[in-house]
Amino acid sequence: MERVAKSWGVIQSVARQRHHLVNGISNAEAGVKQSESMSFWAALVIMAFFATSIHSTFAIDAAFLHPGLLSSHDDLARISAAVAAKQEPIYSGFLKFRDHPASQAGYVMKGPKESVGRGAGWDGPGQGIYDADANAAFQCAMMWAITGEKPYAQKAIEILNAWSRTLKEIGGRDAVLGAGLGPFKMVNAAEIIRYTNAGWSDTDAARAEKCFKEAVYPVIRNFSPFANGNWDTAAVKTMLAIGVFCNDRAIYERALHYYVDGSGNGRLTYYIINADGECQESGRDSQHSQLGIAHLADAAQVAWNQGLDLYAYADNRLLKGFEYTARYNTGGDVPFQEWMDRTGDNHYTHLSPRGGLRAIYEEVFNHYANVKGLAAPYTQAAAEQLRPEGQGVTGNAGINGADHIGFGTLLFTQPRSTVPPAHKSVPVAPGALTAHVEQNEIQLRWIAPIGAIDYVVKRSADKSENPVVLDRGVTTNGYTDKDVKPGALYRYTVSASNQLGGSPDALAVSICAGLPPPWTQQDIGGPLLSGRTEFDGNAFTIEAGGTAIGGTADQFHLAAVPMTGAGSLMFRFVPQTNSQHSQFGIMMRESNAPDAAAVALLIERADDKSGHGWRVVLRTRPKTGVDMVESASRPLGDGIDTNGRLTNPCWLRLDRKEDAFTASYSVDGDHWQSVGSVDAPLHSTVSAGIAVCSKLVSHSVAATTVVQLDHLVAPNYPAAK
Repeated sequence: MERVAKSWGVIQSVARQRHHLVNGISNAEAGVKQSESMSFWAALVIMAFFATSIHSTFAIDAAFLHPGLLSSHDDLARISAAVAAKQEPIYSGFLKFRDHPASQAGYVMKGPKESVGRGAGWDGPGQGIYDADANAAFQCAMMWAITGEKPYAQKAIEILNAWSRTLKEIGGRDAVLGAGLGPFKMVNAAEIIRYTNAGWSDTDAARAEKCFKEAVYPVIRNFSPFANGNWDTAAVKTMLAIGVFCNDRAIYERALHYYVDGSGNGRLTYYIINADGECQESGRDSQHSQLGIAHLADAAQVAWNQGLDLYAYADNRLLKGFEYTARYNTGGDVPFQEWMDRTGDNHYTHLSPRGGLRAIYEEVFNHYANVKGLAAPYTQAAAEQLRPEGQGVTGNAGINGADHIGFGTLLFTQPRSTVPPAHKSVPVAPGALTAHVEQNEIQLRWIAPIGAIDYVVKRSADKSENPVVLDRGVTTNGYTDKDVKPGALYRYTVSASNQLGGSPDALAVSICAGLPPPWTQQDIGGPLLSGRTEFDGNAFTIEAGGTAIGGTADQFHLAAVPMTGAGSLMFRFVPQTNSQHSQFGIMMRESNAPDAAAVALLIERADDKSGHGWRVVLRTRPKTGVDMVESASRPLGDGIDTNGRLTNPCWLRLDRKEDAFTASYSVDGDHWQSVGSVDAPLHSTVSAGIAVCSKLVSHSVAATTVVQLDHLVAPNYPAAK
C-alpha cells in the first residue's frame, strides 16, 4: 500500500517528533510509549499519521488548530488508514459515502448563483441549489482526504471557487436557517481543502473567507431567537466554523457565548431543557428535535477540535438530550414536562409521535462512549440500528438536503481511548467566559479546555491593564466572586493549567456588581419569574417576565433613575429579543405600585390578525388606578422590522417638559421620527428608566425575555460609551 509506512521504526520516529501549536505555544505531545503488543487500533492511528503526511499538513495559526472543524488532522488520518485497511465498520461507512451522488469527482454543479434564499417572500433561486453543491464540496473534500485522489480535490475547489466568486446574498423569511445549513458543509470543505495540500491557492482561500464573512455571517450574526431552536443551533455551528476558518476569534467566541448563554431556544440549556434530556422541540416532532441536537453536537465537535470540552458543558447535557431522544425514537418511554419555548409561540403539553431516526448518532456515541468512556446505551442502540450511517433519515423522508452531516460511521467511529485527554497537551484558553450577578455576588462560568486540571481567576478594574490574581487552584469551570463593591465595574479573565503547563488567558468579560448609581431595579407587580438588569460598562441587558404593561395594573421589570422636572431618556435597542410578544421601552412612572400613573414609549407586537409586525406605541396612565390607554403609535418599517422580526437596531427617546411628554424613534440615532405626544399630570419627581415584559405567562408555565440596550442617556447619568 503506497501511502502506508512500511517500517514501524520510521512510523514511531515520526510520531515522536510530532508537535502541536496551541494558541501560539509549541507543545510536544505527551510521550506515549509504543509497546510490542500494540493494539490494531492504536497502531492504525499512528500508521494513519504517516499515511496521510504525504498529502496533508498540520497548520496552526496563533489562535486556532487547522484542520479543526468536524475533522482534525488526526481524524482524517485515522479515517484514511482505516479505509485503506478495510477496517469495519468504517469501511462499510466509506462504501456508502463513496457511492453517494454528491461524492463523485464528476459531480455537475447546480450553481453558482449571486443570490439564493428560502421562505416566504423569496422568488429567486432556491437555497437547495447551494445546499446540493455544498454537499458535493464537503463530500469530495473528504474523498480527497481519504483517498489522496486529486480529481476529488479539484472538484471541491471548483465548487468553492465558483460560489465564493459569485454569492452575494442569502435571503427570504427563512434566511437564517438557509445560512446555517448548507454553508456549514461549505466551510468544512474549505477547511479540509485549505489544510491538506490540495492545490488551493491562498488567493482563492482568501476569497472564500470574504464570501463567508460578507454573504453568510451577517445573516446569522444575531442568530434566530425568534424561531424554534434548530434554527439557532444551525446558526451557532456555522458561526463557529466561519470563526475557525477565518481565524476570527471574535466570531468564534460569539458563537460559543450563544451556545452556553444565549437568549433563544438554541442555547444548550434552553434546547435540552432539563436533566431528563427533553428537548425544546420534543413536543413538536421527532425530526426537528433530532436536527436541533445534531447541530449542537456538530458545534461541540468543532469546539473539541479547537481544544474545548463543550461536550461536557452543563453536566454532559448534550448526552442527556441524545439519550432521551434516542430512547423515545427507538420505542422506549420517557418523561415529559410541559414547556413554553423562548419565543412564546410554541407551548407543548405532550410528546410528539415517534419518528424515523436521523443519521446523527455515531458522532455523539463515539465521543461519549469511546473517547470519554461514558455510558450511552440508547444513543448506541440508535447508532447500531442505522449503522452504517448514510446521509438522510430512515423511512420515506429519504435524504434531507444539507440538514445534517450524516455518514457518521465513516466520519466519527473511534477506538476506545486509553490515554486521558489531560495527558496529551497544554490546555487552550478557556472559552466563552460569562459573568452574571446573583445576590450581590458575581458568578463566572466558562467552557473547560480539554485536559485542564485547575484554573487561575484574575480580576481588575475595567480599564486597568494589570489584572491581579483573585484565586488559584480552582478545580471547576465556575467561580463566585463574593468580594465585590455594589455598583463597581469589574473585568475578569481565567486561565487553565495541567501538568504540562498553563494556557493563555480567556477573552476578558466585564460586569458591574449590581447597577451603577443612581440606577436601581425592581420587579413591578410580582411577576412569576423574577427579572434582572446587568451592565457591562457598555450595554444594559435586561431579563424579565411578566404578563403585560397595560390595563389597570402592570407586571414587568424596571431599571430606573430618579428624575425631577424636565428631562429626557434615550437608548438604542440591540437586536434581537427572544419573546415574540415582548413589550420593552422607556417609562416614566410615579411609583413602583402596579397601578401607578405612568407614561411609556414601548416597542411591542402589532395587534393585528396576522400576528406579524412590530410597532412603537406611546401609552399613558394619567392617574393611579385607571386604565393605561394608547395615545399614539407607528409601525416599525423595514429598516427595523424584517419579516415580522426585530432584526435591526432601533433608537427610542422620551422627553418630558412639565406635563407634556413627547415620543420619538430613529433607525440611526440622528434622524428622528415623531411617534406622538401626550399631556399627563405626573408628579414632578418620577422614576425614569427601562421597562421590559416578556408577556409569556400561561396558567401553568412562563418564560422570560432578554433585551439588550446601549447608548443610554438618562437624567444624572451620562451616555455609555
